[in-house]
Formats: sequence, structure tokens, C-alpha cells
Amino acid sequence: MTNSPPRSLITRLGIPPTLAWGYLGLLLFMIGDGVESGYLSPYLIDQGISESRVALLFTVYGIAAGLAAWLSGVLSDLWGPRRVMWTGLAIWAAFQLFFLLAAIPLTSYPLMMLAYGLRGLGYPLFAYGFLVWVAGVTPRARLGTAMGWFWFAFTGGLPTLGSLVAGGLIPQIGSYATLWAALVLVAAGGLIALLLVRDDHGARRPRGTGEGPVATLAGSITILWRNPRVGVGSVVRVINTASQFGFFVIMPIHFTRTVGFSLTQWLHLLSAMFATNIFANLLFGVLGDRFGWRRTIAWFGGAGCTLSTLLLFYVPDAAGPNFPLALLVAAFYGATLAGYVPLSALVPTLEPKHQGQALAALNLGAGASTFVGPAVVAAFVGPLGVEGVVWIFAGMYAMSCVLAHFLKLPDEPGTADAQDAAAQRGDAPEGTAAGAAPAPA
Repeated sequence: MTNSPPRSLITRLGIPPTLAWGYLGLLLFMIGDGVESGYLSPYLIDQGISESRVALLFTVYGIAAGLAAWLSGVLSDLWGPRRVMWTGLAIWAAFQLFFLLAAIPLTSYPLMMLAYGLRGLGYPLFAYGFLVWVAGVTPRARLGTAMGWFWFAFTGGLPTLGSLVAGGLIPQIGSYATLWAALVLVAAGGLIALLLVRDDHGARRPRGTGEGPVATLAGSITILWRNPRVGVGSVVRVINTASQFGFFVIMPIHFTRTVGFSLTQWLHLLSAMFATNIFANLLFGVLGDRFGWRRTIAWFGGAGCTLSTLLLFYVPDAAGPNFPLALLVAAFYGATLAGYVPLSALVPTLEPKHQGQALAALNLGAGASTFVGPAVVAAFVGPLGVEGVVWIFAGMYAMSCVLAHFLKLPDEPGTADAQDAAAQRGDAPEGTAAGAAPAPA
């Protein structure tokens, strides 16, 4: 009886009760993963690694993350999300140790590329494995809110609280020792999620699909053109956070060396940016369930990010190291990134018979953004400068606003699937032939 009130509160908040510890573990894991996000780029440059090589290192990391993000959905169908999360935790810890014990002390760029690149496989397997778990447990009516909580925990760590931890630890123990603290946080979060969550959906592969490993693997790719709406959703997901990962490469340098902020001020701006983002994740998760997933993505995500990306560059560039003004535009950028939260509910609903494959495709888009962003920087920062790169990202967001309008649900009025379903039920609108377009409301 004593457990009923907290479970009831958790349910009212939209968190699946059996996964509550998983959300906490994810938050701690992503705090550890996000510790480096605001300072690793300038730290490696100070170690003698050129800016272009750092951008290439981040790009390789992103390629590994993209591959792992796709595999997280596929392997969750085959193994179950819990085993996928264990694999991600083990990979992250092992290659972080290699990075800290060999690559950095030797200042060896090939070893950095190997250790840091392969470590990129770790966090997507852990985090997106849990995303599949959430999708398998949550009822559709609350799925947007549950996904909002997922992204609350995800971005609460990477980079919000992670950057805040870095800003507090670096002056006390130094940059290198702070990377060791990140490993401790990741291990703690991973163990909390994996040892304390008790839910059968994470322990085994869903049965009854009739698909073997090869079919599941192939289906997670072919679904991109079998169901073009899933493919469009994956492209929108790439665009969602491409600028975020690109800005991790260039914005620390731009804000500290061009605008004139200190590294600590930049880390505080980054923390404020994504502190706003984590609460906006909840807001847009709930709003998506009520206002409509597709409209929320198009207007608050696509149109909002088009504006906020430009303001993030031009306002500090014009005003100089004005911290309150920079804080305002950074918070606005972080909030608009959250406008894409309903994608995590929308895309698996676009393919109700193959939700695991749809999530694999969405995760592929999420992972791809981690190397598309740095790749845009690596390719264009030389000829176009930071300003040109910002305009490229703004154009991508404007394109996502247009693409989002094509993401109609299968049972949404006006879609062929909805009309076919109505014809099969025999409930076409009166005076309308079964399967014909319904009269306007």
C-alpha cells in the first residue's frame, strides 16, 4: 500500500512506472557522456591537434554513433533492449579507459581516432535501446509525454548537466581528471538503469513477428522506402540535432576566441541552453499529444530552429561578450530544438506492424546527425567561415519544416491508409463510396 501513491504520481506525470529507475539511470549516464561536450574540442587543440583534425575526429565519432543508433533498434528486436544497453555500457567504459590511459597521454592522433571513434558506439546503444524499451511499454495516448521524459533525461545530461559538471570540476581538478569523473558517472547511471529496472519487455525479443535476424536487419533499412513517411521522418531527425553536434565543434572556439567569452562563461551558456531544452522537451511532448505531433514538429521545431540558429550567431556577433543577451538567444535555441520531440512518438506509429524497424530507422537518423553536423563544419568552415556554416544549418531547418507536413499518420483523415481502413470496416462517410476521399469536415 505504501508504494501506491508514488506509482500513481509517476503515472500521472506520464512516466511508465516500471521504467522509472531507467530514466534516472539514463540521466546519470548522459551527464557523464556530456561532460566533455563543451570543452573537448579546445582541449584537444591545446594538446597540439589541429582544428580540422579535431573536426574529423568528431566526424568519425559521429559515424560510429550513427551506426550504433541504427543497430540499437535492430538489436533490441533480436536481443531485447536490456542486453543492448549492457553492450553500450561496456563499450563506452572500455574505450574511455583506452582513450584516457593511452591515446591522450601519448598525444597520439591515430590512437585517439581509434579509441574515441569506437567509443561512439556506446551511448547510442545504451540510450536508444532504452528508447525502444519506452516505446514498447507506453500506451499510444501517452507516448508523446513518455518520449518527452526520455529526452528530458537525455538532454538533461548531454550536454546540460554534463557541461555544468565540467564547469565546476575543471577549475578544481583539471580537464584530464574531469574525463575520469565522466567515466564514474556513466558507470553509475548504467548500473542503476540495468540493475534496478524490472520489466519483462527489456529481457527478450518480442515474439510472433515471424521475422528472423536477417529479415529484421534488412527490414530496418528497406522500411525507409517501403514506407516513405518513415524515410522522411528519419531525414527530419537528422536535421533536428545536426547543428547541435556541429556547434560543439565550432562554437566553443567562436564564442571564446572571436566573441570574447571565457571558457567558463561558454560552459555556463551551454548549460543554460540545454537546461531550457530539457524542460521544453516535456512541454513539447505534452503539447504534441494535444496540439498534434506533426504540427508541433513543423512549427515549433522546423520554423523555430530556423530563426533561433541565426540569432545564436548574429546576436553575440553584434553585441560582443554580453552575457545576459547571449544567455537569452542560447535558451531560445535550446527550446526550439525540443520542438522535434514528437518525432519519437510519430515515426513508430507510422508503421504500427513494424515499430522496431521504424525506431531503428529513426535512431539511424538520430545517430547520423552526430556526424552530419561535424561533417558540415569540416567541409564548409574553411571556405565559408562560421557564418556560412550557420546559414547552412538554418536552411536545413527550413527544409525540415516543409518535410514535416508529409508525416501523416496511417489513420489520419485524408491518408490512403485511413480510407482503406474505413472501407474494410464499412464505415465510410454517408454518401461517400467506400475508399473514396471523405467529404471535407
